[in-house]
Amino acid sequence: MSGTVLIVDDDADIRDVVRIALMQAGFQTEEAEDGRAGLDAIERVKPDLVVLDIGLPEMDGLEVCRTVRVTSDVPILFLTAQGDEIDRIVGLEMGADDYLPKPFSPRELVARVKAILRRGGVPVEEKPLRHGILEVDPVRHLCRVSGTLVGLTSREMDLLVKLMKRPDQVHARPDLVDAIYGTNIHVSDRTMDSHLRNLRAKLGAVGCGDAVETMHGIGIRMGPCLGETAA
Repeated sequence: MSGTVLIVDDDADIRDVVRIALMQAGFQTEEAEDGRAGLDAIERVKPDLVVLDIGLPEMDGLEVCRTVRVTSDVPILFLTAQGDEIDRIVGLEMGADDYLPKPFSPRELVARVKAILRRGGVPVEEKPLRHGILEVDPVRHLCRVSGTLVGLTSREMDLLVKLMKRPDQVHARPDLVDAIYGTNIHVSDRTMDSHLRNLRAKLGAVGCGDAVETMHGIGIRMGPCLGETAA
């Protein structure tokens, strides 16, 4: 696997660890030491993925992520302080794709990067999915409601595709976690709730608020997705 990864961290030692691990795995790397420099580098380099520290000077990682998500869906892997769940939850709600608490294993970081990039590559033969007024093209990473584009993060897209492939099935939360994170990563219920809440909000804002249903005590399934004008 190859590609360019931008490392945004104010700690030079951590940048070195990440850079060496990624280069040994076949990636090219670019670096930035604060939030504003990171934004400039994202615009200039157009990286395939960003490794982004939350605790940055000038502009913290959360604000960088918020700014980036206005115009770009480049995958973002957050580096967070050990045990700081609030930052992790907020980061995922803002559109980060994954997080890794410090101190971290370089091997695990490379594995997370590869997993995120693999999730971005959908088999070409996969066809667009349709359900009610909702249409999703996994190959082109596009979501439309009655023709209106909806910007989704890669996590939200993976979640929606999983639900739409079997719209009548009630999916248990662990199955959804495995589908979008893989089986070797522990993800809290709060994290999954954040993804579901964001997905409902984005679809609801364009008239598809009934797209995702929670079956209490059972799991999640697709709603009728008939739109707000449905009887």
